[in-house]
Amino acid sequence: MDERLKITEIFHSIQGESTLAGERFSFVRLTGCPLRCTYCDTTYSYTGGQWRTVHEIVTEVLTHQTRWVCITGGEPLVQKNCLALVNALRSHDLNISIETDGEEDVAPYAGLAKIILDIKTPGSGELAERAFANLDHLKATDEIKFVLTGRVDYEWAKTVVTTHRLDARFTVLFSPVFKTTQDGLELKSLADWIIADSLNVRLQTQLHKHIWGTDRRGV
Repeated sequence: MDERLKITEIFHSIQGESTLAGERFSFVRLTGCPLRCTYCDTTYSYTGGQWRTVHEIVTEVLTHQTRWVCITGGEPLVQKNCLALVNALRSHDLNISIETDGEEDVAPYAGLAKIILDIKTPGSGELAERAFANLDHLKATDEIKFVLTGRVDYEWAKTVVTTHRLDARFTVLFSPVFKTTQDGLELKSLADWIIADSLNVRLQTQLHKHIWGTDRRGV
């Protein structure tokens, strides 16, 4: 029997994050997440979704004719059949990235996909625990992401980068919570802090939100 996964959406768009920002991607958003980050912009993926077989998912992805596929969520690694999906996509010579909150075991995926691992900051309202053990499973081509709500998160992330020598081991992404009205962190503020402290990190914005706005799904 073909393995099934619960899917919130599959769509064709431009990657807005990581060092792959700007690349044309096929996105597979899995349903469900055990975390409840304060700034989450995909809360619609917490519940609902439709069960689809790996074959059905791959068939739709192939219609997008992309080089890259992003598996995201929610938190994709909570679904045990995510590994079957990765292997099926690889059989079609597709490049795969996985966006994970860092609190699920990444070991089975190491070397099979480019892992973008989020380390949860205090401002997220969640606690980074397993993320630090997961670092030992990552490859140099994987990336570490910190989503920052303000100066406190920035200082915390800076300490983590130094303590774990992350900038010597991986590409490290500092991503501000997207600024809307009074919420979020200004790109300029974060850029100024990074420059002042001479950090070896990469400033990241959510490119797709600059293009299509903050509320549009499927981009």
